[in-house]
Amino acid sequence: MAEKLTVLVPAYNEEELIGDCLESVKWADEVFVVDSFSTDRTAEIARSCGARIVQHEYVNSATQKNWAIPQASHDWVLVIDCDERATPEAAAEIRDILAKGPEKDAYRIARRSFFFGKEIRHCGWETDKVTRLFKRDARYRDREVHADIDTTGLSVGELKGTFLHYTTRSFAQYFEKFGRYTTWAANDLFKKGRRAGFLSLTVRPAARFFKMYFLRLGFLDGLHGLVLCTLAAMSVFMKYAKLWAMQLGAGYAAPVAEAEQSAPEPPKDAAD
Repeated sequence: MAEKLTVLVPAYNEEELIGDCLESVKWADEVFVVDSFSTDRTAEIARSCGARIVQHEYVNSATQKNWAIPQASHDWVLVIDCDERATPEAAAEIRDILAKGPEKDAYRIARRSFFFGKEIRHCGWETDKVTRLFKRDARYRDREVHADIDTTGLSVGELKGTFLHYTTRSFAQYFEKFGRYTTWAANDLFKKGRRAGFLSLTVRPAARFFKMYFLRLGFLDGLHGLVLCTLAAMSVFMKYAKLWAMQLGAGYAAPVAEAEQSAPEPPKDAAD
């Protein structure tokens, strides 16, 4: 007997994106949108697409998803963000796995990521993979940013199909997330006992740019690659600058997320 699937979609103020996202997963047995009290038409659009929608206060990405996963109606869960699309090939592959009976406990899927409308084929983004299909008893690691499923003790396979990941569409959108995610990343480091010094503020950002632009061939992505690699280096600098400020006792409180941007994070290699 085929396994049934719940698609989990975290959302906040994503009226421009959520319709196409939900269209790409309409084949699932259940589409479950967890909305962080959107102030635009996100919830209305989700309902019109036939999704089950629940609103829940947002703390961070891992906490939100770990709250939502047990609410899924079916034993298998696929997580997709509003700025992602499941390709027809991925949809067919997932349906086939569930029909035959999954051989693994979880599956990773590759993402083809787009930056200002152009697919980024280098910079490290070409190797981006995330664990998104899993049994309902799996949970995300307790991290404020770049949280992924804890696969300890799980057998993990890889899908051949892909997600399309439409990341940065404007600088306004980028820098809105930039502030939140660099703060969350600094907080994660602080809780681990990490500290920022001269090398963290100088060598690490430069190393990030060098790795992405030269070693990972970001220059082959043209001006898109140059801008992307520079922004990634800036994010590394700001993360450690915020950690440095915390060390000085400058005061710190994680920003209250008015928003769960449904596509919270760029590929990991761009923001570490």
